[in-house]
Amino acid sequence: MPKFLVQASYTAEGAKGVLKDGGSARRAAIEKMIKAVGGKVEAFYFAFGSDDVIIIGEVPDNATAAALSLTAAATGTSRSRTTILITPEEVDQASKKSVDFRKPGA
Repeated sequence: MPKFLVQASYTAEGAKGVLKDGGSARRAAIEKMIKAVGGKVEAFYFAFGSDDVIIIGEVPDNATAAALSLTAAATGTSRSRTTILITPEEVDQASKKSVDFRKPGA
């Protein structure tokens, strides 16, 4: 199952919700949402800086990851970036594939 890194920051409205309900409640809500689509949360952390939340999770496919992202974005309570994570073994496989490519200007 593909793994994803999600880095999110709360809007003022989202931060008010975390202040009201607490961090554990927010983690539980995220875990419930991801579990409902057949995935799981591997790690969930709050952070300082430009990102308020860091999540590493697994979901069945890219379309499911996109659905989760769109659903969260539609609430207007956070902004996020999602990165597909690749294992070292997948990089091994990629390094063995032949790709025909011409660099610009060549």
